[in-house]
Amino acid sequence: MGKTSESNGKSLVIVESPAKAKTIEKYLGSDYIVASSIGHIRDLPKKNLSIDIENGFKPIYEITTDKKKIVNELKSLANKSKEILLATDEDREGEAIAWHLSEILGLDLNKTKRIAFHEITKKAISDAIKNPRYLDINLVNAQQARRVLDRLVGYELSPVLWKKVQRGLSAGRVQSVSVRLIVEREREIDNFESESNFKVNAEFLSVNNKILPAELKSRFPNLEATKKFLSSIINSEFVVNDINVKPAKRTPSAPFTTSTLQQEASRKLGFSVKQTMVLAQKLYESGKITYMRTDSVNLSDFALEMSKDVINSEFGSKYHKQRKYKNKNESAQEAHEAIRPTDMSISTINSDRNASKLYELIWKRTIASQMADAELEKTTINISISNSLEIFQAVGEVVKFDGFLKLYLESTDDDENNSESDSILPQVSVGEKLDYSKIIAKEIYKNPPPRFTEASLVKKLEEMGIGRPSTYAPTISTIIDRGYVVKEDREGKVREINLLSIIDKELKVEIKQENYGSEKQKLFPTNTGMVVNDFLVKYFPEIVDYNFTAKIEEEFDGIANGNLVWNEMIANFYTPFKETIEKSNEIKRSESGQVRLIGIEPKSGKQISAKIGRFGPMLQLGESDTDEKPRFAPLPKHLRMDQITIEEAIKLFDLPRLIGVNNDGEELIAQIGRFGPYIKGGSTFVSINEDELFSITLEDAIERIEQKKFIKNNNIITEFDEDKNIKVLKGRFGPYITNGSINVKVPKGFTPEILSYAECKKLIDDAKEKKPTRAKKTTTKTTKK
Repeated sequence: MGKTSESNGKSLVIVESPAKAKTIEKYLGSDYIVASSIGHIRDLPKKNLSIDIENGFKPIYEITTDKKKIVNELKSLANKSKEILLATDEDREGEAIAWHLSEILGLDLNKTKRIAFHEITKKAISDAIKNPRYLDINLVNAQQARRVLDRLVGYELSPVLWKKVQRGLSAGRVQSVSVRLIVEREREIDNFESESNFKVNAEFLSVNNKILPAELKSRFPNLEATKKFLSSIINSEFVVNDINVKPAKRTPSAPFTTSTLQQEASRKLGFSVKQTMVLAQKLYESGKITYMRTDSVNLSDFALEMSKDVINSEFGSKYHKQRKYKNKNESAQEAHEAIRPTDMSISTINSDRNASKLYELIWKRTIASQMADAELEKTTINISISNSLEIFQAVGEVVKFDGFLKLYLESTDDDENNSESDSILPQVSVGEKLDYSKIIAKEIYKNPPPRFTEASLVKKLEEMGIGRPSTYAPTISTIIDRGYVVKEDREGKVREINLLSIIDKELKVEIKQENYGSEKQKLFPTNTGMVVNDFLVKYFPEIVDYNFTAKIEEEFDGIANGNLVWNEMIANFYTPFKETIEKSNEIKRSESGQVRLIGIEPKSGKQISAKIGRFGPMLQLGESDTDEKPRFAPLPKHLRMDQITIEEAIKLFDLPRLIGVNNDGEELIAQIGRFGPYIKGGSTFVSINEDELFSITLEDAIERIEQKKFIKNNNIITEFDEDKNIKVLKGRFGPYITNGSINVKVPKGFTPEILSYAECKKLIDDAKEKKPTRAKKTTTKTTKK
């Protein structure tokens, strides 16, 4: 909240954020009071539908419990003020917050002043106050339609999942489509049949004895063809028969929109989408950047002039080239500008480490967008073979003028696979004969489609017109928190490949091993996510239809533009949707797609099946409708319901596994719990890897249990080899996780003794994002050197 005294006769400015209020207050004189609503002051209650379907889908809002005191304070300030200016964010969400405020405070919409600005600077705020407008009810209705439709989907569809699949599940319009993308990509990978071919590379020597690397333009389908070709060219003559030099150029990327910032911060800085938005919000509210929820790539004339001054000063006038970018998406209107620094002359800021890194990324991208093209020279050298029609080709790239590359180069999702050469080639001439130092042919396997990262998922959703910039971060957080998707690293596998080489005029054939398929911070569907997706695709295809979801977004835009009536749009959706919900009562749980028959257990002759149980994926031995009670076994996370074999399933019914007895007479047991595999000795638990469930020896188990007991007796519950700073400790008020600087209480439902490193790291990372930081009293202006 802002000040609560001496407000009589003053103007009241209401914003959503205390940090934003504090920044704005610095720019306004003593005639203004700046107060904060701290986000939405009312919303749909969580306990019931709260939508009057019979009366035009009228939402029934209530003031949330935590906001009642704030509302009373705002009413008191409003009653004492000569005028009220609603200065919430300029997007649809901000417009809706302003409307809720006007409703609660009893303001006259025809008199209430609405001011909006896309950056928190003295000039922007002053201009906004001089040019107030009325509330845009179309923007309010667009936000209200989204809120109502999403509530209807969640409230009506989630109970169907509870009945037919598992209690506690949820469905959502955008989240379910996102899960579908991830599930379908996983199945593309499952069905992918990798084929190999042979790539041939050579190192030639120029007359000056400089190495000229080249690659054969053709590839060979198998070992025999490759071997035959290499054998035939051992004594061949190699001649430069063509040199082609072409000018080329690279053009800088447009300034950041919300989604491109999320993607680039993920690729370059390793930030999650949620982390990026939290940091960007902080930068915006402290006046460092323009509004961070925007589809626009436009820069104002003022920003263009500032960029020009910085580029001319820091790099010289030849590096400047003014560019005005246009949006491909005609409905992009959430803000007037791209995300940029409010003051281009400030290249670094005095803030916490991650906020500073994000600011510098935004600064570089903005400045680079106004810089000259990079001028390149691409050289292609073709090398003929005396007794073959095949051609070796050497490709090199020389930067003649670096232009924007002096400052910034956008990364891509496939940077690691980018094989384009940027090497400088040695001087050779047409007709020159070349010797080779070595020629190597390597067996290359075609890669399956890549799994999604957070960045590539955001890019895909945006390309498909699904969701809005403000929805991507909460959508990804939701599908992970709900257990439909996991974000993690996975180790690769080892395979054998053929490697052929010609060195000193001798052909050598070897079999080598290579690692492949390792994944870093990729999104994987869980068993639950796959079952829920299959259920929705089968029985509610429209909800997870890509085109339908994109069409809904277009209709929201139509409401915002005043071309559609919001509750009529909802009615057109709800009538067929409700009919489908009612038909779902006829679906038998056994037909929901969640049960998979695996095979017969030989000893008992009973059926083994995989299904979603009360606590998640599990195996069942025997039938539930017989007199004999079936047996159950938990399903390890690394095994998929649709892929587990009968042999793997049978082994899991041997759990819990008795490893042996220690010197104290305690039985050491290996088992899978709710939070993963573990061994137990007495009252001591130790997490283990899934592949150790059936392989860990008694000696190893005793050592780990004793180590855990030692740690436990010294107030340390768990330490991790991955990061010695992260520990689970016993505290005065219960167990907690620490990395030395941040402490996190172990949440309810988690067993401290078997918390994994990944779980602890995630809890600490989440706490970092939520942790408030003190605003700096001064900002040091630093110009890029």
